[in-house]
Amino acid sequence: MSLADLTPPTRKPKLAEMVVDALRKRIGSGEFGPGEKLPTESQLTVHFGVSRTVVREAIAALAADGTVQPRQGAGVFVMASAASAFTAIGGETSNKISVALNVLEVRMGIEIESAGLAALRRSNSQEAAIQEAWNEFGRLLKSGNPTGKTDFAFHRSIAAATNNPFYIEVLDGLGSRTIPCDVASPWGTESVLTYDYQAGLHEEHKRIMLAISAQNADGAREAMRDHLSRSQDRYRARLAEQGSEH
Repeated sequence: MSLADLTPPTRKPKLAEMVVDALRKRIGSGEFGPGEKLPTESQLTVHFGVSRTVVREAIAALAADGTVQPRQGAGVFVMASAASAFTAIGGETSNKISVALNVLEVRMGIEIESAGLAALRRSNSQEAAIQEAWNEFGRLLKSGNPTGKTDFAFHRSIAAATNNPFYIEVLDGLGSRTIPCDVASPWGTESVLTYDYQAGLHEEHKRIMLAISAQNADGAREAMRDHLSRSQDRYRARLAEQGSEH
Protein backbone atom coordinates (compact mmCIF):
# COMPACT_ATOMS: atom_id res chain seq x y z
CA MET A 1 0.00 0.00 0.00
CA SER A 2 1.42 3.37 -1.00
CA LEU A 3 1.38 6.60 1.00
CA ALA A 4 -1.14 7.95 -1.49
CA ASP A 5 -3.55 5.18 -0.53
CA LEU A 6 -3.41 6.30 3.09
CA THR A 7 -4.03 9.98 2.31
CA PRO A 8 -7.69 10.95 2.60
CA PRO A 9 -9.09 12.47 -0.59
CA THR A 10 -9.57 16.23 -0.66
CA ARG A 11 -13.21 17.01 -0.20
CA LYS A 12 -14.71 18.76 -3.20
CA PRO A 13 -17.42 21.34 -2.53
CA LYS A 14 -20.91 20.14 -3.42
CA LEU A 15 -22.58 21.87 -6.36
CA ALA A 16 -25.22 23.31 -4.04
CA GLU A 17 -22.52 24.82 -1.80
CA MET A 18 -20.95 26.54 -4.81
CA VAL A 19 -24.32 27.96 -5.84
CA VAL A 20 -24.91 29.16 -2.26
CA ASP A 21 -21.52 30.89 -2.19
CA ALA A 22 -22.09 32.54 -5.58
CA LEU A 23 -25.56 33.82 -4.65
CA ARG A 24 -24.37 34.96 -1.22
CA LYS A 25 -21.60 37.02 -2.82
CA ARG A 26 -24.02 38.60 -5.31
CA ILE A 27 -26.41 39.47 -2.49
CA GLY A 28 -23.56 40.80 -0.34
CA SER A 29 -22.31 42.97 -3.19
CA GLY A 30 -25.74 44.54 -3.59
CA GLU A 31 -26.48 43.00 -6.97
CA PHE A 32 -29.66 41.66 -5.40
CA GLY A 33 -30.83 44.13 -2.78
CA PRO A 34 -33.16 43.65 0.20
CA GLY A 35 -36.68 42.85 -0.97
CA GLU A 36 -35.60 42.07 -4.52
CA LYS A 37 -36.64 38.88 -6.25
CA LEU A 38 -33.98 36.37 -7.27
CA PRO A 39 -33.98 34.92 -10.80
CA THR A 40 -36.40 32.05 -11.28
CA GLU A 41 -35.43 28.46 -10.58
CA SER A 42 -35.22 27.82 -14.34
CA GLN A 43 -32.98 30.84 -14.85
CA LEU A 44 -30.66 29.81 -12.02
CA THR A 45 -30.51 26.27 -13.41
CA VAL A 46 -29.36 27.59 -16.78
CA HIS A 47 -27.02 30.22 -15.30
CA PHE A 48 -25.15 27.78 -13.06
CA GLY A 49 -25.47 24.76 -15.34
CA VAL A 50 -26.89 22.59 -12.56
CA SER A 51 -30.07 20.61 -11.94
CA ARG A 52 -33.25 21.96 -10.37
CA THR A 53 -32.52 19.77 -7.34
CA VAL A 54 -29.19 21.56 -6.79
CA VAL A 55 -30.84 24.98 -7.10
CA ARG A 56 -33.59 23.97 -4.65
CA GLU A 57 -31.00 22.72 -2.15
CA ALA A 58 -29.06 26.00 -2.43
CA ILE A 59 -32.20 28.11 -1.94
CA ALA A 60 -33.18 25.99 1.07
CA ALA A 61 -29.75 26.60 2.62
CA LEU A 62 -30.03 30.36 2.07
CA ALA A 63 -33.55 30.37 3.48
CA ALA A 64 -32.40 28.42 6.55
CA ASP A 65 -29.99 31.17 7.61
CA GLY A 66 -32.40 34.00 6.81
CA THR A 67 -30.72 35.28 3.64
CA VAL A 68 -33.74 34.73 1.39
CA GLN A 69 -37.44 33.98 1.79
CA PRO A 70 -39.32 31.76 -0.67
CA ARG A 71 -42.92 32.92 -1.15
CA GLN A 72 -45.41 30.43 -2.54
CA GLY A 73 -46.32 31.34 -6.09
CA ALA A 74 -44.33 34.58 -6.03
CA GLY A 75 -40.67 33.55 -6.06
CA VAL A 76 -37.65 33.89 -3.79
CA PHE A 77 -36.87 37.27 -2.23
CA VAL A 78 -33.80 38.69 -0.51
CA MET A 79 -34.43 39.37 3.17
CA ALA A 80 -33.86 42.87 4.52
CA SER A 81 -31.36 41.53 7.07
CA ALA A 82 -29.31 39.86 4.33
CA ALA A 83 -27.26 43.00 3.74
CA SER A 84 -26.50 43.57 7.41
CA ALA A 85 -23.02 43.53 8.91
CA PHE A 86 -23.83 40.30 10.73
CA THR A 87 -24.69 38.55 7.49
CA ALA A 88 -21.45 39.80 5.98
CA ILE A 89 -19.65 38.01 8.81
CA GLY A 90 -21.77 34.89 8.36
CA GLY A 91 -21.05 34.89 4.65
CA GLU A 92 -17.30 35.30 5.15
CA THR A 93 -15.53 32.83 2.90
CA SER A 94 -12.00 33.54 4.11
CA ASN A 95 -10.34 30.54 5.72
CA LYS A 96 -8.17 32.73 7.95
CA ILE A 97 -8.31 31.47 11.52
CA SER A 98 -8.17 35.06 12.75
CA VAL A 99 -11.61 35.58 11.17
CA ALA A 100 -12.95 32.50 12.97
CA LEU A 101 -11.64 33.92 16.26
CA ASN A 102 -13.35 37.26 15.58
CA VAL A 103 -16.65 35.49 14.93
CA LEU A 104 -16.30 33.44 18.12
CA GLU A 105 -15.65 36.62 20.09
CA VAL A 106 -18.90 38.11 18.79
CA ARG A 107 -20.75 34.88 19.56
CA MET A 108 -19.45 34.93 23.14
CA GLY A 109 -20.84 38.40 23.63
CA ILE A 110 -24.26 37.24 22.46
CA GLU A 111 -24.65 33.58 23.36
CA ILE A 112 -23.43 33.56 26.96
CA GLU A 113 -26.24 35.90 27.97
CA SER A 114 -28.76 34.17 25.70
CA ALA A 115 -28.06 30.88 27.51
CA GLY A 116 -28.78 32.52 30.85
CA LEU A 117 -31.99 34.12 29.60
CA ALA A 118 -33.08 30.83 28.02
CA ALA A 119 -32.70 29.12 31.40
CA LEU A 120 -34.98 31.71 32.99
CA ARG A 121 -37.56 32.12 30.23
CA ARG A 122 -37.78 28.88 28.25
CA SER A 123 -41.13 27.20 27.84
CA ASN A 124 -41.58 23.44 27.93
CA SER A 125 -41.78 23.29 24.13
CA GLN A 126 -38.63 25.41 23.79
CA GLU A 127 -36.82 23.14 26.24
CA ALA A 128 -37.94 20.18 24.10
CA ALA A 129 -36.62 21.87 20.93
CA ILE A 130 -33.18 22.25 22.54
CA GLN A 131 -33.26 18.58 23.58
CA GLU A 132 -34.34 17.49 20.09
CA ALA A 133 -31.48 19.40 18.46
CA TRP A 134 -29.04 17.80 20.89
CA ASN A 135 -30.47 14.34 20.20
CA GLU A 136 -30.24 14.87 16.44
CA PHE A 137 -26.59 15.94 16.74
CA GLY A 138 -25.86 12.65 18.52
CA ARG A 139 -27.76 10.63 15.92
CA LEU A 140 -25.88 12.23 13.03
CA LEU A 141 -22.57 11.80 14.85
CA LYS A 142 -23.16 8.07 15.34
CA SER A 143 -24.15 7.59 11.71
CA GLY A 144 -21.10 9.49 10.43
CA ASN A 145 -23.11 12.32 8.87
CA PRO A 146 -22.29 16.06 9.01
CA THR A 147 -23.44 17.69 12.25
CA GLY A 148 -22.95 21.36 11.40
CA LYS A 149 -26.56 22.26 10.62
CA THR A 150 -27.78 20.55 13.79
CA ASP A 151 -25.05 22.30 15.80
CA PHE A 152 -26.42 25.60 14.51
CA ALA A 153 -29.99 24.45 15.24
CA PHE A 154 -28.98 23.74 18.86
CA HIS A 155 -27.60 27.24 19.33
CA ARG A 156 -30.56 28.78 17.50
CA SER A 157 -33.06 26.92 19.69
CA ILE A 158 -31.36 28.46 22.73
CA ALA A 159 -31.65 31.92 21.16
CA ALA A 160 -35.37 31.23 20.52
CA ALA A 161 -35.82 30.23 24.17
CA THR A 162 -34.81 33.75 25.28
CA ASN A 163 -38.16 34.89 23.83
CA ASN A 164 -36.30 37.95 22.56
CA PRO A 165 -36.47 37.91 18.73
CA PHE A 166 -33.31 39.97 18.36
CA TYR A 167 -31.16 37.11 19.66
CA ILE A 168 -32.49 34.92 16.86
CA GLU A 169 -32.03 37.70 14.30
CA VAL A 170 -28.39 38.23 15.25
CA LEU A 171 -27.63 34.50 15.23
CA ASP A 172 -29.38 34.06 11.88
CA GLY A 173 -27.32 36.96 10.56
CA LEU A 174 -24.11 35.30 11.64
CA GLY A 175 -25.37 32.15 9.96
CA SER A 176 -24.53 28.48 10.09
CA ARG A 177 -21.15 29.10 8.44
CA THR A 178 -19.89 30.21 11.86
CA ILE A 179 -20.19 26.59 13.07
CA PRO A 180 -16.67 25.12 12.65
CA CYS A 181 -17.83 21.51 12.40
CA ASP A 182 -20.09 22.32 9.46
CA VAL A 183 -18.64 20.98 6.21
CA ALA A 184 -19.72 24.25 4.58
CA SER A 185 -17.68 26.32 7.02
CA PRO A 186 -14.52 27.91 5.59
CA TRP A 187 -12.75 26.70 8.76
CA GLY A 188 -13.98 23.10 8.64
CA THR A 189 -10.87 21.04 7.96
CA GLU A 190 -10.34 17.32 8.35
CA SER A 191 -8.61 17.95 11.69
CA VAL A 192 -11.71 19.79 12.92
CA LEU A 193 -14.21 17.30 11.60
CA THR A 194 -12.96 14.30 13.57
CA TYR A 195 -15.35 12.12 15.56
CA ASP A 196 -13.58 12.92 18.84
CA TYR A 197 -13.80 16.66 18.20
CA GLN A 198 -17.52 16.51 17.50
CA ALA A 199 -18.16 14.13 20.42
CA GLY A 200 -16.51 16.74 22.65
CA LEU A 201 -18.84 19.42 21.30
CA HIS A 202 -21.79 17.14 22.02
CA GLU A 203 -20.74 16.82 25.66
CA GLU A 204 -20.24 20.57 25.96
CA HIS A 205 -23.72 21.09 24.51
CA LYS A 206 -25.11 18.62 27.06
CA ARG A 207 -23.85 20.72 29.96
CA ILE A 208 -25.51 23.82 28.48
CA MET A 209 -28.75 21.92 27.87
CA LEU A 210 -28.93 20.47 31.38
CA ALA A 211 -28.36 23.87 32.99
CA ILE A 212 -31.14 25.41 30.87
CA SER A 213 -33.46 22.51 31.73
CA ALA A 214 -32.71 23.05 35.44
CA GLN A 215 -33.41 26.79 34.98
CA ASN A 216 -29.91 27.45 36.31
CA ALA A 217 -29.09 30.75 34.62
CA ASP A 218 -25.59 31.12 36.07
CA GLY A 219 -24.78 27.51 35.21
CA ALA A 220 -26.06 27.96 31.65
CA ARG A 221 -23.94 31.07 31.16
CA GLU A 222 -20.87 29.31 32.55
CA ALA A 223 -21.42 26.22 30.38
CA MET A 224 -21.80 28.36 27.26
CA ARG A 225 -18.73 30.42 28.20
CA ASP A 226 -16.74 27.20 28.64
CA HIS A 227 -18.01 25.83 25.30
CA LEU A 228 -17.09 28.90 23.26
CA SER A 229 -13.82 29.44 25.18
CA ARG A 230 -12.73 25.90 24.31
CA SER A 231 -13.41 26.66 20.66
CA GLN A 232 -11.27 29.79 20.94
CA ASP A 233 -8.46 27.78 22.52
CA ARG A 234 -8.62 25.21 19.71
CA TYR A 235 -8.37 27.89 17.05
CA ARG A 236 -5.53 29.69 18.82
CA ALA A 237 -3.67 26.37 18.91
CA ARG A 238 -4.25 25.91 15.18
CA LEU A 239 -3.03 29.45 14.55
CA ALA A 240 0.14 28.70 16.53
CA GLU A 241 0.66 25.50 14.53
CA GLN A 242 0.40 27.44 11.29
CA GLY A 243 2.98 29.90 12.53
CA SER A 244 5.42 27.13 13.46
CA GLU A 245 5.19 25.71 9.94
CA HIS A 246 6.76 28.81 8.46
